[in-house]
Amino acid sequence: MISIFRPLQTVLLVLCAGFSASALAHNPMCECKAVDAEQIKCIGGFSDGSGAPGVTLDVIGYDETILVPGKLGADSTLTFKKPGAEFYVLFDAGPGHVVEIDQADIETP
Repeated sequence: MISIFRPLQTVLLVLCAGFSASALAHNPMCECKAVDAEQIKCIGGFSDGSGAPGVTLDVIGYDETILVPGKLGADSTLTFKKPGAEFYVLFDAGPGHVVEIDQADIETP
């Protein structure tokens, strides 16, 4: 009897592990675009299609000073005035869920 159940247990374990890994897997995504010469709009979310309302999105100077502290709104976006200093955007949804966008990578209209 034990020899019959062992392969079945192994198959079930592999299937469960596969389903749980795919259900939990989602990567952070963030995109920023210049609205005009003064404003930048960022949108954040996850690769599974879910939004990221309330997630921290800070604009940080190259000297590590937070220039614009922020959180994504209910629509998972944040619009801010473009800083005069060099900067990058930090989308931080927790450990392993961080995206950095350098100012040079922000699309202009």
